[in-house]
Formats: sequence, structure tokens, C-alpha cells
Amino acid sequence: ALPYKRSVPTWQKLTADEVKDTIYKLSKKGLTPSQIGVILRDSHGVNQIKHLTGTKILRILRAKGLASKIPEDLYHLIKKAVAIRKHLEKNRQDKDSKYRLILIESRVHKLARYYKTKSVLPPNWRYESSTA
Repeated sequence: ALPYKRSVPTWQKLTADEVKDTIYKLSKKGLTPSQIGVILRDSHGVNQIKHLTGTKILRILRAKGLASKIPEDLYHLIKKAVAIRKHLEKNRQDKDSKYRLILIESRVHKLARYYKTKSVLPPNWRYESSTA
């Protein structure tokens, strides 16, 4: 839950520009926006980036051109589906994994359909298990 008070805490030492520079450095290392938020929270003591900078991490990265091509949640679902496919190559009889793969891939298709309507993904983007 977000804190009720939406202002920057008085004990906060970092400025908005310093936080943005840290976000850029962490993004160039290949970290996702959620990983960047965890590092800023745990190591730098920044509780809410939006309260400090006025914008969210992903919007800061998009403005700089550092955001990834596909959204983070869709990426992780695809990664999970690939891992299950790899598991099924070795264990063909695993019926539960086959069922879970169907569920995960249906979530991938549903999420992709949503992102296409919101113009986050291009309209011709397709999830194909062979090329994922």
C-alpha cells in the first residue's frame, strides 16, 4: 500500500536528478524497472520514486529511450513459457506441465491483445513458441 502522505520525506538526502542518473546507470546495466525500484529502495533509501521525481521509473526510461521493447510482465510470462517448454522436451509425460503451459500461453496471448489495444506493442506482433 502506498503511504497516505505523498510528499518527499524530510530525511531524504537524494535529489530528483541524482535518482534519475542512478536509474539511467542501472538501466544500462540491463536491469528491469522493478529491479531498479528494489535497488533504489534497499540500497539508496528512496521509498517512492514517483513522489521524488514526479514520474514513474518506466516513464523516466521511456523519455530517455532506455525502456525495453516489450513490457516487463509479458517478458516474464514468455520466459516462464520457454522454461516449461524446455522442461517438456526432457519430460514428455509431465501432464501437469503441459496444462500449465497452456494456461501461461493463454495469459501471454491475452496480455498481448491488451497491449496491442493500448499501442504498447505493434499490431503485427505475435507470440510464437518456436521463436520465443
